[in-house]
Amino acid sequence: MNHAAEPDRPAWYASFGARTPAELIAAATDDLTDPAPSADAPSDPFEPLQQIGWTPASADNGLASPDGTAYLQRLGSAEEPGAWFVTATIAPDRPVWQARFGAHTPARLVAAFTAALADPRPVARTGSLRSLPTRDPSVVSRRTTDVLAVHVAGALEERVHSLAARVTAPPTSPVPSRQPPVKNGRCR
Repeated sequence: MNHAAEPDRPAWYASFGARTPAELIAAATDDLTDPAPSADAPSDPFEPLQQIGWTPASADNGLASPDGTAYLQRLGSAEEPGAWFVTATIAPDRPVWQARFGAHTPARLVAAFTAALADPRPVARTGSLRSLPTRDPSVVSRRTTDVLAVHVAGALEERVHSLAARVTAPPTSPVPSRQPPVKNGRCR
C-alpha cells in the first residue's frame, strides 16, 4: 500500500511479504478503511505485544516474542522515528515473513496489525500452510483438518456483513450533479 503525500501529511507505505498471514493484513486494511475508528483501539504498536509478554529486544528499539520467533522493530530514534519492521522467523537467518511500515504510516494502522498479531485465537490453515516450518511444534500443530467450504463461506459472509455495517460518514463536500446542456429549441 502506498499513500501519497497530502498538504498536512507526508507520504507513507505498508508492505507485506508473500507469507504474511492474511488476517494480519486484513486487520491493517480494515483499520485503514474504517470510517469511524474505535476510540479504544490501541494507538501504540508496542502495547498489544507488551500485554502478551513480548520483551525488549537486545540493542534495538523493538520487542521479541516470548519464543523468540517474531520481532517488532522501530528504526530511527525518539527524535526522528523511522520505519517499522515485523518479522517472523524459524531461525535467526531464516525469516518466514516480514511486514514493513514506513516512518509516517499512521500508528493506529501499525497498532491494528500488532493487535491482530497478538490475538491468541487459533486460525484455520489448510493445504501447503500445514507444513509451515516452526521451531516449536506446540506453536503450529501439524495435525490439522481440512476446513469445509461451508465454513469458509460463512466466515466470508460474516466478514462482509461486519464491514458493511460500519457507519460511513457523508462526503465532506457534495459533488455537484452535472446539468444537461441547455437546448436552444433549434434542430439540425
